[in-house]
Amino acid sequence: MSRWSQGLFQPKNAEKYVGKKTPKYRSSWEFAFMRFCDNNPAIMQWASESIQIPYRNPLNGKNTIYVPDFFIVYQDKTGKRLGELIEVKPNNQSKLESVGKNAQNQAAYIVNRAKWEAANKWAKHKSIRFRVITESDIFK
Repeated sequence: MSRWSQGLFQPKNAEKYVGKKTPKYRSSWEFAFMRFCDNNPAIMQWASESIQIPYRNPLNGKNTIYVPDFFIVYQDKTGKRLGELIEVKPNNQSKLESVGKNAQNQAAYIVNRAKWEAANKWAKHKSIRFRVITESDIFK
């Protein structure tokens, strides 16, 4: 049995989901975010793992592909339509002050920073935003 929460998500508001495949969550945090996207009336469209962004892995020097967890289109409080790429990650892989001395977390942080730098550049080129949310953002 897996120690991580995983499964396929069945949107209740299927017209909002614009991904090409049934969304798969790989953590309870991703599941919570999928439910948020599906149920939030401000979110007009969303997709899971739908965009591929090339980047260079700083640990091995190889060019590879990063797939952010989510793409969302929503309407803000002023009525403006906005797009965002969203990555859901634990604090210990995304915030330097939470990485600690664990070599695995340190390596994940270094690779994640390279992915996110590439995602930021890609998003700016598309006039959208990229951000990372953590468990502290999801479970406030």
